[in-house]
Amino acid sequence: MTGSLFDISEAVLKKVARLRDDIALHNHRYYVLDAPVISDAQYDRLMQELADLEAQYPELVTPESPTQRVGAAPLDAFDSVRHKVPMLSLGNGFDPDDIQAFDRRVTDGLLGSGLLKDGEHVAYHAEYKFDGLAVNLRYEAGRLVQAATRGDGQEGEDITSNIRTLRSVPLQLKQGYPSVLEVRGEVFINIRDFQRLNESQQARGEKIFVNPRNAAAGSLRQLDPRITARRPLRFFAYGWGEIDADLCATQAEMLDWFDKLGLPVNRDREVVKGAQGMLDFYGNVGQRRSSLPFDIDGVVYKVNSLEAQEVLGFVARAPRFAIAHKFPAQEETTVLLGIDIQVGRTGAITPVARLKPVFVGGVTVTNATLHNEDEIRRKDVRIGDTVIVRRAGDVIPEVVGPVPELRPESAAFFVMPKQCPVCGSTIHRLEGEAVSRCTGGLFCAAQRKQSLIHAAGRKALDIEGLGEKLVDQLVDSGRVKSIADLFSLRVEELLNYERMGRKSAENLVKAIDAARAPALGRLVFALGIRHVGETTARDLARHFGSLQAIMHADEDALMTVPDVGPVVAHSVLEFFAEAHNRDIVHLLEQAGVQAKVESEPNRQLLAGKTFVLTGTLPSLTRDEATRMIMAAGGKVSGSVSKKTAYVVAGDEAGSKLTKAQELGVAVLDEQGLRELLAQA
Repeated sequence: MTGSLFDISEAVLKKVARLRDDIALHNHRYYVLDAPVISDAQYDRLMQELADLEAQYPELVTPESPTQRVGAAPLDAFDSVRHKVPMLSLGNGFDPDDIQAFDRRVTDGLLGSGLLKDGEHVAYHAEYKFDGLAVNLRYEAGRLVQAATRGDGQEGEDITSNIRTLRSVPLQLKQGYPSVLEVRGEVFINIRDFQRLNESQQARGEKIFVNPRNAAAGSLRQLDPRITARRPLRFFAYGWGEIDADLCATQAEMLDWFDKLGLPVNRDREVVKGAQGMLDFYGNVGQRRSSLPFDIDGVVYKVNSLEAQEVLGFVARAPRFAIAHKFPAQEETTVLLGIDIQVGRTGAITPVARLKPVFVGGVTVTNATLHNEDEIRRKDVRIGDTVIVRRAGDVIPEVVGPVPELRPESAAFFVMPKQCPVCGSTIHRLEGEAVSRCTGGLFCAAQRKQSLIHAAGRKALDIEGLGEKLVDQLVDSGRVKSIADLFSLRVEELLNYERMGRKSAENLVKAIDAARAPALGRLVFALGIRHVGETTARDLARHFGSLQAIMHADEDALMTVPDVGPVVAHSVLEFFAEAHNRDIVHLLEQAGVQAKVESEPNRQLLAGKTFVLTGTLPSLTRDEATRMIMAAGGKVSGSVSKKTAYVVAGDEAGSKLTKAQELGVAVLDEQGLRELLAQA
């Protein structure tokens, strides 16, 4: 259907305008504020609704519509763009002396201008120095018409088609824009998005990026905008080039104005006074750096007064009124002396690089993670290599990769050991998994604390009062070496541990005594057998009727249990093949632990039925509802699909309820669930 705008009803025009405004708002909340208020599915529906209307009325399509962000044909090469106003670099400072010297130069430069009085401190605008790629966005009449890289500062590359794919970049500014506005800022990738990007790259067998900055730069320089559109790029504005408007009085007011125009501006910025104010800001940011969602490599200070900036001017290729205060280098090179093995709480085996000491990220690093055997092979890291080591804030240092040109002839390949260095149990890696694991389970000292916390959990033995801190003390003191040791704890000895009064000790011993007669499914789950979750443990218990029967079952017998496949069967066999684990089962029996055989419910009604829980039920917790469903033979899943039998919805049910309604899945409230379970 085509025609003129006059042929389109007022209602359609208003609906299209509202959809575009709503989508722009949700883009801003998601990509700038990290505070979305709708689900991805709801966002997709808004986009589809707008696309459908534009398909019905093609004359409504404009270059600024959210639907037009992707679709430009691949380029043969990037055109050059000459910057109207040069994109200059900043001078760098690395220690307090550099910042104090900068403040003295600025102060001296302003004292003679009348803009600063004797004894008065200069006001600086302090902000993050993003570790991304600097770009210039040109808006004319509020519409994005061109985007370019910094290049050499005088000339960059035209990346307009790629920038248009960034949902954090407005294609049309809000009211109040000047006729011409060039916005300078940084394109970057959040750390969480970077990790997901690399996971998807690896799954497709494509290039793995070394760090978010390289990923952002490579994504912006794709000749095919459709590839850029698949990359999770974001943008923050921090400056300007050519501008056809009267400037505000200060740097801070300019960025506030950008925010009102709909441009993304990082809000974690301050106006500080003098050298001490700058150093305090730097220190505070340094403490929070590792918890930020994106990488920064320092902070930037700019004289806040724009009039003062003009007075101070420029020197060579940098402004006199600004400086970047860099954090210590996060990447350095050193020699990989050896690869040791670390056993995690869940038995995961992590190769750890033993390094020639190197100062990186503000500390001396002697060890760094190598993640797993596949990563060592993928990066082609060998013992004796000169390697690049990266450390970001308080994050565990990692080996980024080798420097092949410096590889000695004696460099040796890493071979994963076959026995756990802590307990001597077999190290095993299941097919399809990246992580190797110690099979010592309950016996391995490296896994002991975690196995005890798991066993005491509500879904297992439900020993109330046995928290993580007490477990640490019990294990560190050597008093508890396995689950079985818990059942010999007495009140008087518990009084010797920190924060353990008599009442707490008595309650804990009562809870331990009550755990001597658990349901068999709970006891099986408490053992912490890999791949055996709460539902599978219950199925094993019902099928075999005793722990001894499960322990002596062969693979064929295990495979007869509903939903037990080769992976679970192998995991159960492997667990009980370890003499240490069988010994602990015997110790539990000697301690008086006798599991109750669970009665078989009427499983025909709910056999094979999958439930999904969403929202808050009036009187049941999610755990309670899950246990009731499983006790009646049903299963509980975290996502809705065509195979879902029922969605149980309470107050504030979210996108799962919406999807259930779209798929025609039956929806129950708590009362409906109880009535259904009563039949089982």
